[in-house]
Amino acid sequence: MSKEQTECCPPQHYSRKMAGGASGGIYGFAFLGSAIYFIQHAETFWMGVYGILKAIVWPAILAFKALEYFKL
Repeated sequence: MSKEQTECCPPQHYSRKMAGGASGGIYGFAFLGSAIYFIQHAETFWMGVYGILKAIVWPAILAFKALEYFKL
């Protein structure tokens, strides 16, 4: 790249660096809350493990149920 190109046009990777940061934080808090909920209600160790797995995929299940309910 020439000096003129670098001065007028910054590299594109800087503008995409923080893409999705807020949604990742929201998903993190939701995962943490649902994992705590599922673990508290688990009666055995393996039900707690199952609860953690459910906490990972619950947004996909929620979206599927919502689309099913609204028949989209």
